[in-house]
Amino acid sequence: QVKLVESGGALVQPGGSLRLSCAASGVFFRLNVMGWYRQAPGKEREFVANAASGGYTDYADSIKGRFTISRDNVKNTVYLRMNNLRPEDTAVYFCKSNIGVTDYWGQGTQVTVSS
Repeated sequence: QVKLVESGGALVQPGGSLRLSCAASGVFFRLNVMGWYRQAPGKEREFVANAASGGYTDYADSIKGRFTISRDNVKNTVYLRMNNLRPEDTAVYFCKSNIGVTDYWGQGTQVTVSS
């Protein structure tokens, strides 16, 4: 059974930092592309970043230079380091695991950026 569990979401002030984690089980982690998406209230879910097992990474333009995705293929965990957070980064952040045409999603973790 595939399971993705996100953690690390919190209330943080503008300019602050957070690190999100997503622990995966039941997937061939090394073969999967791992990604982060987010959904703000009243908006559609949007791509944030992803990381392939070979080291390739991709980022949305809105977070380039501020967020960094990384993965630990031993711990089956993907991380999202978020720096210089802005109020517009407020959203529920979801982890996604993809292999081929199959996607798996976590339940999400709330990030709120507010003073």
